Amino acid sequence: MDRSLNKSVGRGGVLVDAGLRVYMQKVFSTMGLGLALTGLVAYVVASTPALYRVILGTPLVWVLLIATLAVPVTLGASIGRLRGSTAQMLFWGYAALMGATASSVFLIYTMESVARVFLITSCMFGGMSLYGYTTKRDLTNWGSFLFMGVLGLVLASVVNLFVGSTPLQMALSVVAVLVFTGLTAYDVQMIARLYQPSAGEDVRKKSVVLGALSLYLDFINMFFALLRLFGDRR
Repeated sequence: MDRSLNKSVGRGGVLVDAGLRVYMQKVFSTMGLGLALTGLVAYVVASTPALYRVILGTPLVWVLLIATLAVPVTLGASIGRLRGSTAQMLFWGYAALMGATASSVFLIYTMESVARVFLITSCMFGGMSLYGYTTKRDLTNWGSFLFMGVLGLVLASVVNLFVGSTPLQMALSVVAVLVFTGLTAYDVQMIARLYQPSAGEDVRKKSVVLGALSLYLDFINMFFALLRLFGDRR
């Protein structure tokens, strides 16, 4: 009796582990496709002078910048009321929007340094993702500290818009790398913990989108911070 019960529990654990792996693969593949879309849109806009002038050379740029801040907040706040397919479309739209606003990267920095920093970011992100997924250490306590770090970065960055201090910008970039490196491990662990084997298909779609969005933002912010530190300007 006990032996059969143990076998049943064992099989259940294996099923949960397999389901979690599939779920995490979906999160990372969605995030990766979002990054690919961002890079493609950024390259197309940067390579098309007329399009670049319309998007970044007019007041439209302010609308886009505000949208890049508003969409993640709106998506996170309204995810419970959205259909899974709608959440997916918002994610793809946000990735494309981010590409349009980030297109200046290809005009400011050399292609070689952009590729180099992307590789560095990928290695750091991959390493911290693996740590967050495999570690037995509870990273919950990191959350409040890291989110306070993000808030501090936002406030200091706003101040620096008016001050225009290069040393402050470099210092903020270093802090940003540390904060978003930590957030990568934290978010991966939280995404894995929130996995619900019994969730319906639509709920799971929305959960995948939220997880992919969190990791996408971690990667993008880490990439931009490293680019400011190590990118070679044209």
